[in-house]
This record gives sequence, structure tokens and C-alpha cells, in this order.
Amino acid sequence: MNVSDALDVLKKEGYKYTGKREMMIQLFADEDRYISAKEVLEHMQKDYPGLSFDTIYRNLSLFQELTILEETELEGEKRYRITCQTHSHHHHLICLTCGRTEHFHTCPVSEEAIAKQFPAFQVEGHKFEVYGTCESCSLKKA
Repeated sequence: MNVSDALDVLKKEGYKYTGKREMMIQLFADEDRYISAKEVLEHMQKDYPGLSFDTIYRNLSLFQELTILEETELEGEKRYRITCQTHSHHHHLICLTCGRTEHFHTCPVSEEAIAKQFPAFQVEGHKFEVYGTCESCSLKKA
């Protein structure tokens, strides 16, 4: 998703356009990694010195609800990234050092196998993440 698409989603759903929201979305669009609320606040305090964590968390929650952002948990902390532009089924490799993500399109989960073993369970979707160290961070460590 890009900034323009995200702002269109906000408008379509009846939410106000604000400079703060645009700046938050732009930050996520510029980064190819999961970002914590703390990182968002630190980035935005340059332009909005009185900004609070409550405002950040409210908007992160709204953006996730509207599928502008995706959420994961790393080291016990929620982190967010802009929703992937690819609409094909995929999963993520996530670097634990820098937070950068890569898509991979091989799916290790067979919904048919789940349905066979648990016929009463209705699968509505799944998410698969692999954590490790990206090539760039591995080279820095070496």
C-alpha cells in the first residue's frame, strides 16, 4: 500500500485527514521493516513535540483495523509495517536485528491438511513468519 491509497482508505471510511496521520503513514511507506510505537513517536516528535503515546497507539490501532498496517510481535513488543502491496498469498522473513522483511511465496501451511485432521475447524486464514538475520546484518556482524 502507498501513502495515497492509505489516505483514500481513511477518507472512504469517514476519518479525518491530518498531517500527523499522513506523516505516520509516510514513515511506514518509507521503511521496509516493522516499526515500534516508540520509533514512530521519536520520528514524529521533531515536528510534533507534544505528541503522546496515546495518539500514536490510537492511530496504529486504527490503521491496523483499516488494514493500512500489518502487526506482529517481536521481543514482546507490537510492531507495525505498511500492508504489503502484493495481493498474492505470501509470508514474511523478518530480521531480528534491523526489522527488515522479505516476502516468500512458498506456503508451509496446508489448510487442506488442517481441515482433514480437524474437520469442524473453519480456517479463515493464517500467518507465518520466520525470524532470523538478513544478509546485510549478517555481513555487519562478520
